[in-house]
Amino acid sequence: MEGCVEGVTGWAMGPASPGTAAQDECVRDAAALYDKLEQLIVPLFYGNRPRFGTVMRHAIALNGSFFTTQRMMQQYMVKAYVL
Repeated sequence: MEGCVEGVTGWAMGPASPGTAAQDECVRDAAALYDKLEQLIVPLFYGNRPRFGTVMRHAIALNGSFFTTQRMMQQYMVKAYVL
């Protein structure tokens, strides 16, 4: 997943492989979200606030410097107009 380093810049939600039906996919995504919140995110938030803050700072530092409009436009130009 682009921009996600599990436990460093955030947490990925949902299964790695796509589902068969939209409803099943929504149910799996919701279950994965609640599981991730219950098992990792909430315990980290309440049990190790400095580590949670570190993850948030990494998310801003790494993703904020990469996901910019300039990069997006450069990538668009290359993919759309350069053969």
